[in-house]
Amino acid sequence: MAKKTAAKPKKTEGFRQRHARRLRRWFRRGLIWAVSLGIFAVLLFAVVNPPITWTMYSEKQRLGRLDYEWVPIEEIAPVFLRSVVAAEDANFCHHWGFDMKAIRAALAEGGARGASTISQQTVKNIYLWQGRSWIRKSLEGLITPVIEIAWTKRRILELYVNVAEFDAGVFGVEAASRHYFGVGPERLTATQAARLAAVLPSPRTRSASKPSAALRKRALSIIDGAATIRQDGRSACFED
Repeated sequence: MAKKTAAKPKKTEGFRQRHARRLRRWFRRGLIWAVSLGIFAVLLFAVVNPPITWTMYSEKQRLGRLDYEWVPIEEIAPVFLRSVVAAEDANFCHHWGFDMKAIRAALAEGGARGASTISQQTVKNIYLWQGRSWIRKSLEGLITPVIEIAWTKRRILELYVNVAEFDAGVFGVEAASRHYFGVGPERLTATQAARLAAVLPSPRTRSASKPSAALRKRALSIIDGAATIRQDGRSACFED
């Protein structure tokens, strides 16, 4: 007569259940800590200027140098601020972090053009890393509404123009204006401001002081756009 196979001990099943519960508890705790630290970082930079970003750090490691100096928004020529908004995100004052009209237009064109707002780019530049990945875009999408709640539009723009890259190892409008034109950001002309704004989408392949024909044409369009958003009130959220 064949022997009956012994049933597996219930202890093994109980151990697995306890282990699963323990993992779930640690996951919840980790998630709570991550969210809390993220909110703290957003609230911190509402009043404290970030000393360095991941991109700055990586460029300093690569080049061995970094040209960067923070400048308050009050010491930046208003025409430059308007130029950046006109070039990068004309509806900056009217959206909550995502420009849905621009996103729909980008999707209609098959993703051939970007639709990131200045708010999204600020999140990427300060908290995340460069490059394309779903993880980065997902984190960007989660953090952007938080900074829109915690920061004013003026603060978002101040942070953006201070950490954006304008040339290899050159970060922020203070360093960029001196690097390209030998003047402080408060003395930028409309043409200089537009050329700096035109460099932003591809700072390592474009030059504001030695502009190509395409960049000159783009700068002329930005000058018109900067004047337009001033006239129709789309610069009101960051103007004095």
